[in-house]
Amino acid sequence: MTAKKNWIKSAIKRPGALKAAAKRAGALNKDGTIKVSWLNKKTPNKRLQKQKNLAKTLRKMKKTKTK
Repeated sequence: MTAKKNWIKSAIKRPGALKAAAKRAGALNKDGTIKVSWLNKKTPNKRLQKQKNLAKTLRKMKKTKTK
């Protein structure tokens, strides 16, 4: 059960690497989020492409409401 619960933690190998790459590419919005158009572009770098795909997956996940 714990492995299913913490899959996101184990999937993110290099925290902050995608945001740093987006900053270098000028793909950050004013509020600090990564532009979706940049995430959708293909890249020859396989590691960066995997990070982009994971970011798109996490973006789609339904957010839970906090009370």
